[in-house]
Amino acid sequence: MKAADTQALARLLAGAPTKWGRWGDADEIGALNYLTEREVRLGLAAARQARTFTLGVPIATDAGDAVFPGRWAARHYMVADKAGFEAGHWHPLDGGLEFADDYVNGFAQAGTHCDGLGHMWFDDTLWNGYPASSTNGGMTKAGIMPIAERGIVGRAVLLDIARFRGKPKLERGETFNHTDLIACAKAQRVEIGRRTILLVRTGWVGALLDGRETVVAGQYWEPGLTFSPELVRWFDEMEIPCLVTDTLANETTYEPDTGVMLVLHAALMRNLGIVFTEMAWLDALAADCAGDGQFDGFYCGAPTKVTKGTGGSINPVFIK
Repeated sequence: MKAADTQALARLLAGAPTKWGRWGDADEIGALNYLTEREVRLGLAAARQARTFTLGVPIATDAGDAVFPGRWAARHYMVADKAGFEAGHWHPLDGGLEFADDYVNGFAQAGTHCDGLGHMWFDDTLWNGYPASSTNGGMTKAGIMPIAERGIVGRAVLLDIARFRGKPKLERGETFNHTDLIACAKAQRVEIGRRTILLVRTGWVGALLDGRETVVAGQYWEPGLTFSPELVRWFDEMEIPCLVTDTLANETTYEPDTGVMLVLHAALMRNLGIVFTEMAWLDALAADCAGDGQFDGFYCGAPTKVTKGTGGSINPVFIK
């Protein structure tokens, strides 16, 4: 395949299912429509131990954040601190209170984050048939705001693929598919079920955070799910509302047979409206689940309400 082959995705996904129009011509939340009152109650029922885990990674760290090639780490700045008061730049408030203040400058899709459904496209068309021109100057269609206003709440299942394969983390470019997800669930004795929020652990974010793996532009190839028509049909038939992984892009970087990048962003997100949550911290949750055998629970999260944003940071909560 030539690098400039802009029709590769169109050919690869010809005949693939879409859900455009399923929830009306104005829909911007896609498969989150599957998360009805029933799914919320199923999630609540899965919280059997009332034990909580947060799934966001730290940002603006001293060591530097792992980010997808082409982005840079968030930067944190102190605007006011004790040193500023001592230097006379700031003065106590009436009554004596002093304060600290700061700001963070970085990509909306840095750290643990959700993608808006219009984040990626081909054939000049976003999720639900919106024109790609609707991204000009900000996401006026299928951005992160509708997802942030809706929230992502329901029953979730953690599928620990790394532990299932007997290793601390998957290797660069190592792939798996829906049959592996099904086999992993069977080994964990947990039911995926229709409309389940899927959390898939590869061990990759842990390796990025502790330096066992690094991001190198032009050489970066993550492990992850890989495209096949059968996989797309399974996600469609299972009505999966949200895919959460501990990788930067929720899928292997390149489709091994063709070299096309990020095929599932097109097949699952653009076409089926499945919301992607990327770079989740799943190691602590996975270790706990392996210890007590409970791999399902209540998942709740909402990305930051970034006006016209392509994505938003999120710190989801998983309750066992």
